[in-house]
This record gives sequence, C-alpha cells and structure tokens, in this order.
Amino acid sequence: MSDMLQYLKYFIIFLLINFGGLALGALWTNPGTASEWYRTMNMAPWSPPGWVFGFAWTTIGITYSLWGAYVTKNLNQGDNETPILYIESVVLNILWNPIFFGLHWLNMAGFVLIALLVCLIVIAKHTRHMYGWKPTLLLLPYIIWLGIANSLNWYIILNN
Repeated sequence: MSDMLQYLKYFIIFLLINFGGLALGALWTNPGTASEWYRTMNMAPWSPPGWVFGFAWTTIGITYSLWGAYVTKNLNQGDNETPILYIESVVLNILWNPIFFGLHWLNMAGFVLIALLVCLIVIAKHTRHMYGWKPTLLLLPYIIWLGIANSLNWYIILNN
C-alpha cells in the first residue's frame, strides 16, 4: 500500500474514532445548552456564541485525526505511550458530557477538563520528543480550546 493510501486509511479511522467519541459524549448533552438548567447559569462574559463550539470541535476532530494518522503511520518501535495517552484523551473527552450535562457534577467536570488538558500537554511533549514538531503542531487547536473550555467551566463552577 502506498504511503498516501496508508495515511488516508489511518486518517479515516481516527476521524471515525474522534467524531464517534464526540457523538457518544453528545448523547448525554441533549438538550444541553438549550436546557433550562444551563440557560439559567451565570456564564463567563467571554463565552463564545454557540456556533464557535461546533467550529472548534470540527477543527479539533480533523487536526487530532491528522495527528493520529501521522503518528500511527510513523509509530516508533517501543512507543507504547502514545496509544495509551490517546485512549485516555478520548475517554476523558467522552466523560465530560455526562458528568457536566447529565449529572450536573460541575466540580468533577472541571477536574475532568483539567485532566484532559494535562493529558494533551503530555501527548504534545511526547509527540515532539518522538516525532518532531510537525505532528505536535496539529495538537495546538485542541490544547488552545481546552484552555478556553477550562476557563468557561471553572467560571461556571465559581459563579453558580
């Protein structure tokens, strides 16, 4: 199989995993931001409009899939850490929705987001060490968004 076809195959697999994870997490979101519970909360003044969330997660899903395809195609012998970190990030991402929107456990949701951000920073550091800057830069949209999401989540925790 040519390198490009192999990369494309991995990219499609990671797209299915990443967007499947988002869909699974979204099962607990409904009605989510439209719910009475959420709409009556004191939100951060810097909360973006709703469409920004869709744009951000679409961008993250694509760039994280590009990262996954690159790393998988070039997986170094003995690199057992990358797959484990990836799985941890997907699980943490899925968990946030039922914890925040389903159970309304705001503090726990905040700690899940912190854990997810730390996980992504560790993934970025590990990726840079093992595979260089090129794939590491693909993680920046996710890391930046998690910084924003953490600020929004913790504002809600501290002001409601």
